[in-house]
Amino acid sequence: MLNAAKVCGIFIYPIKSCRGISVPHAPLTATGFRWDRQWLVVNSQGRACTQRVDPKLAMVEVELPPDALVEDWEPTQDSYMMLKAPGMKPLKICLSKQHEVADAVTVWEWTGSAWDEGAEASQWFSDYLGKQCKLVRFNSASEIRQVDANYVGGHKIHFSDCYPFLLLSQESLDALNKLLKEPLPINRFRPNILVEGCEPFSEDLWTEIKIGRFPFLGVKLCSRCKVPTINQETGIAGPEPTEALMKLRSGKVIRPNAKDKNKVYFGQNLVWNWMDSSAEGSGKAIEVGDHVYVIRKVSSAAEAAA
Repeated sequence: MLNAAKVCGIFIYPIKSCRGISVPHAPLTATGFRWDRQWLVVNSQGRACTQRVDPKLAMVEVELPPDALVEDWEPTQDSYMMLKAPGMKPLKICLSKQHEVADAVTVWEWTGSAWDEGAEASQWFSDYLGKQCKLVRFNSASEIRQVDANYVGGHKIHFSDCYPFLLLSQESLDALNKLLKEPLPINRFRPNILVEGCEPFSEDLWTEIKIGRFPFLGVKLCSRCKVPTINQETGIAGPEPTEALMKLRSGKVIRPNAKDKNKVYFGQNLVWNWMDSSAEGSGKAIEVGDHVYVIRKVSSAAEAAA
């Protein structure tokens, strides 16, 4: 078992496509880090609003209560998530209140019900984005959203795009930044777990790892969309890093015998193998400083699932 890297950053994104939060540790759940992508902004048809269409979401700051990352912490009626955005008054979302059910909420291939966070939140996002919107919360009591069984079975997510975790290495970001006139920060790529101490793009190869004492499976390479081109401070898109990634990380370059030659890949999607008995016990959290051990890997990105 190779000690390949260590965790140097942990990020959660409570509201899909809104600004992430850098945290020193994060409790693990079967659907990802606790609080990650539990909320979603939807349009008048119930479809997910993301930075691809609404880049202003990048500037919505999210704050959780200080105790929110304590394992087994449960919110009270005085526990709030605080939202801030340019030109908007702060908005408080009660973490313990359940509202009416919103039906026909759609994220990619999935449609189901969710909790509607109410009229005040709806008005806030509608005013900010300039169109009719709602803020909804995943209803885990009645809904299940499965990870693509073609890649891994038995795992589920809330409002993440496809998988519960995204891992990137600092060395991969450094290698990309060498090709850019202006280096990009890690927030462009919205990982959950940032590691350091490995070779650039070595995370491509990891199919089975341990982070601390917790087993994870590397499910597939992450193909990147428009979001990394959006400046997370301003909400303005540019040509990079897509142009550089096409030269460095396209399917044509790293997976020449596979389909999807024009996709670009950056990072590895993971699932926590929580069914593994070695993960039992208290303190189910990943911490900055945890070591990453590689148990199994492939020999090249061309052999990785994508």
